[in-house]
Amino acid sequence: MRKAEKVKFIIDTLEEIYPEISIPLAHTSPYTLLIAVLLSAQTTDARVNQITPTLFAKADNPYDMVLLTVDEIKEIIKPLGLSPQKSKGIHGLSQILIDKYEGEVPQTFEALEALPSVGHKTASVVLSQAFGIPTFPVDTHIHRLMYRWGLSDGSSVTQTEKDAKRLFPKEKWNKLHIQIILYGREYSPARGWNLDKDIITKSIIQSKK
Repeated sequence: MRKAEKVKFIIDTLEEIYPEISIPLAHTSPYTLLIAVLLSAQTTDARVNQITPTLFAKADNPYDMVLLTVDEIKEIIKPLGLSPQKSKGIHGLSQILIDKYEGEVPQTFEALEALPSVGHKTASVVLSQAFGIPTFPVDTHIHRLMYRWGLSDGSSVTQTEKDAKRLFPKEKWNKLHIQIILYGREYSPARGWNLDKDIITKSIIQSKK
């Protein structure tokens, strides 16, 4: 397959498997999505979804969040790991949202990435899923699959994002990045990978023969 044929095959196959998608992280607003994505660093979405109901019951907006101490936040999110940094980030960014943005989550990369503990991937997910702005957040699943599919060289997440944005139609980015994540978890994991189950990668490899 040429790259254009691969891209079409991948899009069509993912659309068949996942015609409807939902964001894996439970949230009710741009703010709760921002916090959930921040918490998901170096842990799973499933674990985050176990913890956020407790946190959001106490504070699902920046005004309530700053009423909690950093230690109180840390105690709630402790099972997720990196709780000292994450709790400081959550408290700090909540105060900034109040001071600079009237409690609202900003809608630009520049503003989001200036917030404590918010990196490029977190900003991308929030812009994409909370505001519908076309972005292509790259996590470990997307990075792995873009390499397996021969669409990127695997040198860096930054390069993978550039390649994804260059190859896939912009209007499909927001849905496609979630479809690829779901596919990676279900059919093409890092560990225990079974090529026979991974229909996309298998078809691409066979097309080379």
